[in-house]
Amino acid sequence: MISKPELLITAGTVEEAKRFIQAGADAVLIGEAAFGMRLPGDVTIQDLEELVPYVHAKGAKVYAAVNNVFDNEALPEVEKYLAALSAIGVDGAVYGDPAILRMVNKAEFKLPLHWNAEMTTTNYATANYWASRGAVRAVLARELNLEETLEFKRHAKLEVQVQVHGLTNIYHSRRSLVANYVEHLGKDANSVDRSMDNGLFLIEQERQEERYPIYEDSNGTHVMSSDDICMLEDLHELLKGNIDSLKIEGLLKSAEYNETVVRAYRQVIDAYCADPDSYKFNDEMLEPIRRLQDPSRELSFGFFYKEQVY
Repeated sequence: MISKPELLITAGTVEEAKRFIQAGADAVLIGEAAFGMRLPGDVTIQDLEELVPYVHAKGAKVYAAVNNVFDNEALPEVEKYLAALSAIGVDGAVYGDPAILRMVNKAEFKLPLHWNAEMTTTNYATANYWASRGAVRAVLARELNLEETLEFKRHAKLEVQVQVHGLTNIYHSRRSLVANYVEHLGKDANSVDRSMDNGLFLIEQERQEERYPIYEDSNGTHVMSSDDICMLEDLHELLKGNIDSLKIEGLLKSAEYNETVVRAYRQVIDAYCADPDSYKFNDEMLEPIRRLQDPSRELSFGFFYKEQVY
């Protein structure tokens, strides 16, 4: 029997979150830069007091990213933040640092935990360890191919989340690498806008046609992929495998683009789950995304069909 998966997207404002829920998303992922990384905007605790009741009334969910790299001084504020998320009724927190899990378990917060260790969530045995400690979901590394992803789900003792659309993070440093580079050139680093809105990118000498978006914020330097994952055409392969949550990464995309992507994936999910045996992908389902896609960014299957060599 095919179970209908959750369709999840990141949101940077309350207005965006509401817009995506109305377009067909089942859940939104939000956060604040002090506690989460690579977010399209800050959604504060005060914002959540408005957003959570609205989303719950629509039968959807709100998750908070608590995936930052925390030092000792940050821990008291992190615990206060987790307590606030629990009190408001947020449906889950995405974490990578085990300190988050320990805080939630010790204080008995009502806050389901999603383990996301970025590129290290690659085997079900480790995921099942975190399940035994209280995690309810594992967010898979984008480097897994389709066969590995489906095998992971077959053996996992917790929910499995897979990214199906958007760019991916390929490098992070707490250091201000762009600012250092600008100063190396003899310029004032403050004279260059290094935020995600400024369109900075890296180019390799050997592959100058590929552009890797790069930006800096309070959490350091982030380098993103040169293409966008798009699994819409082969989404049925993940649906057959009963993947629990399908994530759309909305970072560095307009609200119009993200809403269009949500509607396209909602259409495919509903069509397949209504009649799996006769489902056939119609290329017209992808056209609205293609019309808005940045021509310099290829839509690709990511690692889903790549043979892994270790």
